[in-house]
Amino acid sequence: MPVSFRSLWFHTLVSLICLATAFAADNPSPAPNSDPTYQQLRNLGLSGEAVAVTNFELKRDAATFHLRSGTVCFVTPVQGKVTGAVFVGDGNMVLSPPVPGEVASLKLLTKENEFSENFSHLVLRFTDSTYDEIKKAGGAASGGCDAGLLRDSQNAMRHDQELKYNLEARILEDVLSSEPGGFFLAFVHGKKYNDKEIFAIDLHGAPDFGIPVSPEEVELVTYDSNKLGAWAAFHLAREYKDGKAMSSQKNGVISIEHQQLDTTMEKNANLVGKATTSFVAMTNGLKVVPFDLFHTLRVQNVTGEGGQPLAFIQEDKKDDADFYVILPKALAAGEKYSITTSYSGKDAVSNEGNGNYFPIARKDWYPNNIAASGDYSNYDLTFRIPKGMKIAATGSLVSEKNDGDQEVSVWKSELPMTVAGFNFGRFKVEEAKLTKPEYLVQSYANVEPPSWVKNLQHAAEGDQLEGGRFGVEGIHQSEYALGNMNTTDMEKKALADGEISVQLYSDYFGELPFKRLAMTQQTRCDFGQSWPTLVYLPICSFFDSTVRHQLNLDFADRGYWKTVAPHEVAHQWWGHEVGFNSYRDQWMSEGFADMSASLFIQVIEKNPKKFIEFWNDERYLLTQRDREGFRAIDAGPVTLGYRMSNSRTGFNVPRDLIYPKGAYILHMVRMMMWDRRTGDQDFKAMMHDFVKTYAGRAATTEDFKAMVEKHMTPEMAAVGGGKMDWFFDEYVYGTALPSYGMEASFENSAAGDVVLNLKLTQSSVNDNFRMLVPIYLELGDGRTLFLGRGRLIGNTTFEQKIPLKGMKEKPRRALVNYYDDVLASAN
Repeated sequence: MPVSFRSLWFHTLVSLICLATAFAADNPSPAPNSDPTYQQLRNLGLSGEAVAVTNFELKRDAATFHLRSGTVCFVTPVQGKVTGAVFVGDGNMVLSPPVPGEVASLKLLTKENEFSENFSHLVLRFTDSTYDEIKKAGGAASGGCDAGLLRDSQNAMRHDQELKYNLEARILEDVLSSEPGGFFLAFVHGKKYNDKEIFAIDLHGAPDFGIPVSPEEVELVTYDSNKLGAWAAFHLAREYKDGKAMSSQKNGVISIEHQQLDTTMEKNANLVGKATTSFVAMTNGLKVVPFDLFHTLRVQNVTGEGGQPLAFIQEDKKDDADFYVILPKALAAGEKYSITTSYSGKDAVSNEGNGNYFPIARKDWYPNNIAASGDYSNYDLTFRIPKGMKIAATGSLVSEKNDGDQEVSVWKSELPMTVAGFNFGRFKVEEAKLTKPEYLVQSYANVEPPSWVKNLQHAAEGDQLEGGRFGVEGIHQSEYALGNMNTTDMEKKALADGEISVQLYSDYFGELPFKRLAMTQQTRCDFGQSWPTLVYLPICSFFDSTVRHQLNLDFADRGYWKTVAPHEVAHQWWGHEVGFNSYRDQWMSEGFADMSASLFIQVIEKNPKKFIEFWNDERYLLTQRDREGFRAIDAGPVTLGYRMSNSRTGFNVPRDLIYPKGAYILHMVRMMMWDRRTGDQDFKAMMHDFVKTYAGRAATTEDFKAMVEKHMTPEMAAVGGGKMDWFFDEYVYGTALPSYGMEASFENSAAGDVVLNLKLTQSSVNDNFRMLVPIYLELGDGRTLFLGRGRLIGNTTFEQKIPLKGMKEKPRRALVNYYDDVLASAN
């Protein structure tokens, strides 16, 4: 009997459906954490194998563990590999960093010349040759070890608020890899400095214990709640010896090339996401891949290519909830693969009331690369948000439509970006189109205030305040008066700040490839943030000064509210167009953005005193003492970045250092390059070159130094013999803060010209410190005239008679460092 084409098509379709159903039934999605090898590691205990050691040295990079006497007990093998041990006895650890800066940092923290820590027990986890080395050197053991020490270390990693790092998942990476492992971690129960110390080595970048130090491979941290911090971090000692230790290293196991994200935001702020992540392996034998995903976003399933269900790891959101995916086969370096992750959860976004939403998980609302601050990826984004809302996202808007009770929009990155982000709410939108450069600037402000603002408004009207964002209670109308808290009234200011910033920075640094920028209001007052084409501004920047004063948010008004918008816009250049690969280089992102804000002040205020006031405020942040007694400028060089956040020097030191000092460094370069005839021409040429050269990739401190050397003036070149080492050693890699004093008088020459008698002193520096120190004249009409620069080396005094040819009227006075051209102590 003949079969029609339609009948054949129908039967074929039914067969395919049945086949797909059978495949799904035979290949159900694995439950989280169900991989048997992972479970063995998770439930690891001591095996009973033990050796006695006497005067044994275990050298791991810059650390030497002296096991003077005692017993080492090993853990149960997994896949034939022993991955841990417990030592009980008499031991000592000595850490000798391979670079002087780390030696100095340790000395500052310990107040001793050598880091030498004694201990009576030690827990080791490893995938390197530690087991073979100890076993070979050990003898027969007469006793055992306390198994509780291993359990304590496991509990610390899983539950300790300062750690919450899935150590077993990291070890699984090496256990399932076809390549030899190189991981080592020691829990040091010290007797001298701290009983909660961790020394770690990871060839893929040292573990992130709150302060990422990747791509550096070696670190020493403390995790006692009263003594927190990263005490040391550096590259492998052999890399310094071979000249390969650079912050531009790429040590992560993957590089993400493309993200396709489909995200639904429900009215109650529940986030539902589906991410297809395409990446390339950066190492051989890659079978377990770590991702960064906000801990409350729970993964339902992961599939690989062809829809194959994949095993994954994600422990409870209150514990070590790191997200790992186990691939069906090991990848070779350079091999590409794609996974699709379905996830959902609350608390990644907060419903702040009245159509206001706050994105809490700003960089990990989707599976991201856990160890790559300098990576760039392509993004295709689809957002579904409640009806009546508006969204601003990174990239360019492709389409938008209403679909029942949802607003659906599609966005695309025209170029690879560092990160993707969004902001949504019941926004009112203003926009302006620029022609030079061609640019669309938008401003988004919520039409209704969030709940905490409503509470304050009720309090001002005489109602009892029930508490809010700032923890104020019981405030009555008699105690409280508010100005204008309608953010849409101030929306035009945010728009204008964006317009001026884009035009100004395009002139100074070069035009961006992006042609759009959204300035959006977010509901917190204590920070602003920038993503490519998208800026979050604190809601309080939309309030008038009266409101901020009543909320006690003046912040001594050291320029924060004036510059928060231009600072965040500047990150379109510093951090996004030009990225940074390491925490060692982050000072350029934050510092350059702060310096950019000073240009904004200079252009807008058109008052030199306001410009000088900005730099005085920056110097104040650097030189004020915190409650621990430290000045930020003394705590370490800017290249230590956020690593300086610790209980010894203070947790605010990084913010008070890398922002203002990074700004000062770029400001000093600008002022050294400034010419009375051409102004900022040389500086602009250098910055345009820097942005063009490193567009769409990460730049390092050394890259910037090379760019300064390429464009430095003959005067700058003469100071350092054609190099800028002198300046970078003093201000970037050092902690110098010179002092200047000047004595000046005027007389007339026989020809009637004014002669300046100058005595300029440089002090509080070492003998090698050198600087070009600017000298100015204040004229009788109040104008300030740049005279020139004196070249000083060490603690010295420069004396000279300087004829001022053609000047007949004596100036009011001579000035040194008038525009804070040089970061120095206040006179």
